[in-house]
Amino acid sequence: MKPRKQCKKCPWKVGTNPNEIPNGYSVGKHCDLKRTIATADSPVLADSLHVMACHETSVGQILPCVGWLVHQMGPGNNFALRLRVVTGQIDANVQTVGPQHERFEDTLPRDK
Repeated sequence: MKPRKQCKKCPWKVGTNPNEIPNGYSVGKHCDLKRTIATADSPVLADSLHVMACHETSVGQILPCVGWLVHQMGPGNNFALRLRVVTGQIDANVQTVGPQHERFEDTLPRDK
């Protein structure tokens, strides 16, 4: 099966201007997505996983953001997400396109 590719305006892609993300971009909502990020200082417990949804998916058919998924499966080391992938609850057959940001903070508009 082909992997789901990262969308053109994904904020995890280096070079994406977050203000150009379609479907009603909101700096406040983007900043609130910090709660979806697992770090060594704030690990995500299995029962508290929050997922960053792809802005191109719709209610009822929400899929995780490809950039977020790859980051949290890799450098983010999100154990709750890994558990859901291993049990088949989340499909991690995805592909990023181009260079990616290393930190969530880099996905925000530069003035934040």
